[in-house]
Amino acid sequence: MVVKDLIDILKAKVILPGDLDAEIKTACGSDMMSDVLAYVKDQSVLLTGLVNPQVVRTAEMMDMLCIIFVRGKEPNEDIINLARTRDITLMSTPYRMFTACGLLYSNGLRGGCEV
Repeated sequence: MVVKDLIDILKAKVILPGDLDAEIKTACGSDMMSDVLAYVKDQSVLLTGLVNPQVVRTAEMMDMLCIIFVRGKEPNEDIINLARTRDITLMSTPYRMFTACGLLYSNGLRGGCEV
């Protein structure tokens, strides 16, 4: 799967295009950036309802390619500019987090967690 596939799957609005042809293998959904930092490994996409600069900074630290804001949330210009400087794609989906994660999972995207 590539980043642009997320647009159709999640009926997403692209807020800031980055490398839409970048390959993605895993994703995670969380509103707690401390959990993302503590438990996430090798994720490419972050789904969150949190809209603040820490989301972009966390994604950058974890080498994520794309942030998808759930429930139709959209970032302000400061957050968009921060993501631009870090080459992170930003999208917004009308779906709630549970549904968005389920749609990605049913389309073959996994979380990358070992149990």
